[in-house]
Amino acid sequence: MDSAIPISAINDFLFCPKSLYLHSVYSSFATNTYHDTPQIQGGIAHENIEKGQYTTSKHVLQGLSVYSERLGVKGKIDIYDMEKGFLIERKYRVKQLYKGFQYQLYAQMYCLEEAGFSVKRLFIQSLSDNKRYEIALPAEKEKQEFEKVIAEMKAFNAIALSNHSCSRCQNNIYGLLNW
Repeated sequence: MDSAIPISAINDFLFCPKSLYLHSVYSSFATNTYHDTPQIQGGIAHENIEKGQYTTSKHVLQGLSVYSERLGVKGKIDIYDMEKGFLIERKYRVKQLYKGFQYQLYAQMYCLEEAGFSVKRLFIQSLSDNKRYEIALPAEKEKQEFEKVIAEMKAFNAIALSNHSCSRCQNNIYGLLNW
């Protein structure tokens, strides 16, 4: 069984561990049973990447599967420009730069570096308004905080969620579940 943490789960875990857990339970169902508008828009935003249709430039990697043995994380990058060393994560709409967005980029960066690529700059691209936000490369403090979150995800215990309640849980499909 694959125990690598999906990079896409990092943002969800920081949003709410219960929501991430329930999302994984529902993942075998049709996505329209548990995806809300933001998730649907996000999926549409990634279609060109998944199909390799973002660009035909040979120096731009798109939708590349990545893995870090050291961290135990896996996922896909959206865009990596090999000439410039730019790593870009695309989001449909960015209203706020969440820590989870930053950590997703860190995970992708570490995976690429472990594979021998050099990442010089990190960006979040908001597709709805075509804005690009630069994320600073992690300093030692950010590296430690990021790795602490990964360790928390690895040690996650769903039983502890039975008493969990937060405003985020109540504002999504899983808030309807009373368990």
